[in-house]
Amino acid sequence: MKNTEFSLFRKKLGKTQKEIAQLLGTSIKAVHSYEQGWRTIPPHVERQMFFLLSKNKHETTKRAPCWVIKKCPDEQKNRCPAWEFNAGDLCWFICGTLCQGEAKPTWREKIKLCRSCKVFKSIFS
Repeated sequence: MKNTEFSLFRKKLGKTQKEIAQLLGTSIKAVHSYEQGWRTIPPHVERQMFFLLSKNKHETTKRAPCWVIKKCPDEQKNRCPAWEFNAGDLCWFICGTLCQGEAKPTWREKIKLCRSCKVFKSIFS
């Protein structure tokens, strides 16, 4: 996540830097550093920001699950954690999902793939 995106997401959530620091369990100094680009935004912070945005109280759209949107074959769907936990709108949040037939080993690899996915884009674009 780039610093400009972090700042934009914070503003979309209607939070001050102090409020977002509290929500993320980090210091206000860290938030300043993320927004200025002085510090890299850690994967766990990026993940929490996406989660908060996805659960924004202003969002009322009921989304189809990822396996429906992506037309996953039953064999793949039945092995996927998103299906197992009935979290088809949180597939981007759950590590180990079987997008493109295999789980990505790290959050950074996973989120890179997710950013190009129509499920993810429907939530965050």
